[in-house]
Amino acid sequence: MEKTTESVEVPEMEMEMNFADALDEYLNSDFGDLDEGTIVAGEIVKVDKDYVLVDVNFKSEGQIPVSEFTEPDGTITVKVGEKVDVFVARKNEAEGTIYLSRDKAKRMQLFDKLEELQEKDGEAVGRIIRRIKGGYTVDLGGVEAFLPGSHVDLRPVPDMDALVNQEFDFKILKINRRRSNVIVSRRVLLEEMRSEQRDKLLGTLEDGQVVTGKVKNITEYGVFIDLGGLDGLLHITDMSWKRIKHPKEMVNLGDDLELKILSFDREAQKVSLGLKQLVPDPWENIAEKYPQDSRFNGTITNLADYGAFVELENGVEGLVHISEMSWTRKLRHPSQMVKVGDEVEVIVLGVDQDKKRISLGMKQISPNPWDVVAEKYPEGTVLEGAIKNITEFGVFIGIEEGIDGLIHVSDISWTKKIRHPSEVYKAGDAVQAKVLTVDKENEKFTLGVKQLTEDPWTQVPSKYPVGQMITGTVTNITDFGLFVEVEEGIEGLVHVSEISRKKVKSPSEMFKEGDSIEAKVIHVSADERRLGLSIKQTKEEAAGSGRKSKSFGGTTSGGDIAGSTLGDLLREKLEEAAGEIPVDEPEVEAAPEVEAAPEVEAAPEVEAAPEVEAAPEAEAEASAEVEAPTEEEK
Repeated sequence: MEKTTESVEVPEMEMEMNFADALDEYLNSDFGDLDEGTIVAGEIVKVDKDYVLVDVNFKSEGQIPVSEFTEPDGTITVKVGEKVDVFVARKNEAEGTIYLSRDKAKRMQLFDKLEELQEKDGEAVGRIIRRIKGGYTVDLGGVEAFLPGSHVDLRPVPDMDALVNQEFDFKILKINRRRSNVIVSRRVLLEEMRSEQRDKLLGTLEDGQVVTGKVKNITEYGVFIDLGGLDGLLHITDMSWKRIKHPKEMVNLGDDLELKILSFDREAQKVSLGLKQLVPDPWENIAEKYPQDSRFNGTITNLADYGAFVELENGVEGLVHISEMSWTRKLRHPSQMVKVGDEVEVIVLGVDQDKKRISLGMKQISPNPWDVVAEKYPEGTVLEGAIKNITEFGVFIGIEEGIDGLIHVSDISWTKKIRHPSEVYKAGDAVQAKVLTVDKENEKFTLGVKQLTEDPWTQVPSKYPVGQMITGTVTNITDFGLFVEVEEGIEGLVHVSEISRKKVKSPSEMFKEGDSIEAKVIHVSADERRLGLSIKQTKEEAAGSGRKSKSFGGTTSGGDIAGSTLGDLLREKLEEAAGEIPVDEPEVEAAPEVEAAPEVEAAPEVEAAPEVEAAPEAEAEASAEVEAPTEEEK
């Protein structure tokens, strides 16, 4: 029994000694020597659902959330036994606990790497993950950096969202580890690359060289082409021999183009490029291909206020001016006849090869209807047509397709005063008229209605000669006289000076419209269409007739006759002087006793003595006869 006991005790002592040795060996000199805020190496000892246990040679293992080792798709990236670097966030010596972080360790290591790249002027690869105010957020493999919008490219980017989820190389501009702030730039890197390419390219470019480039930017006036270190301008006029409104009709961003160098300024580093110069100029020998008066078919490519552009072949366009589109229609815009894409037949009117212009015509394809109208409707022809339009100055009558004739308002009636044609006609009325003029050059066709009948004024001089007494009706009263209708459509004027011997301030004080009056014709002109009338002279004739009967029918005594005639003549002369001389003249005002003489007012017939006015010689003889007895009596 004693032997058995001894044999059991020996191994137990050996095991105690071996455990002590193993503990001493495990607890080496650096056991538990961990500083907070540092990165240490650890070993994965356990992976469970929520945590990963990592042994970092401390009293206890540190727990790290399993999410720090999980990919976006849910895959856990570590397993037991793997070595990983972790960050010592905090430790408690008394309790023997430690808090670790895998993300912080990776982040610190990444910042170390980025600082190293910044010092060495290196490049970092990153992916633009989203667009934010002022720029983008870039993932540099665990650290989010800010990319300013001005540092995205060498030129402003038209579509900012197109760069999201794309990977690029970046330059590190600034790092703030305390704030975890990193600023990167892509433009700086592109400028460096571009400078190298430019220096290389400048040594090879020359005028006339054919190069390849990529469309970098599109403007209204042209396209900027990246030639690989140097930008060149492809102007819109050098893109095609034909007319284009905008460069987008031919190219898109990112297109690769083969171009010709038109000019190269090495000092200013400016390159002018051409695309159309790679193909032959279609305008060479254009006059031979499109001789004058020849007919061709083309396509309407553009409309302007002044005409339509017609493409005759690729790169060759001609202009149909709006005046050359129709013989008869007065077009305000070419769209009234054609639209873009229409196939039209045109005739060549002229070619200017130097200015690269071709004048075309559409109306010349068919005969000029004005030639037909001039032959069909010579002057004097009577025709009938429907009124198509009424204006203030006349009416338009449809003559032929697209040709209208004008009846001016003054050619509607010989006698009626028509203020507006609508007083007589309305649209659609059928009207007979006589052709007055056909002006083919100015494309004017004039008609007249009144010319269908004789002008009644041609008969007025014979019907109403000077000196004839007429009876008429007052139709209009003005400040200067009365208009009197002597027959339908024929009016005469009684001037205010022919109304009365006395001064008349306003004819309306003595007459009103509709009054019937008697007057004497004192002037008539068919050419001037004027008929002058006088009421004053009518009264004078009546007064003269009364005076004759009174002078020669009352007594047989020569003395009485002579005395009576002398008084009549004196009164008549004084009254005539008073009527002819204006009121403001002193002669008339100086003889008030004559105007106030009761004999004169009592004998109105003396006011008019036609014999005296019509025969001044007789007045002189009568005066002589009267004066002789007076001298004898004396």
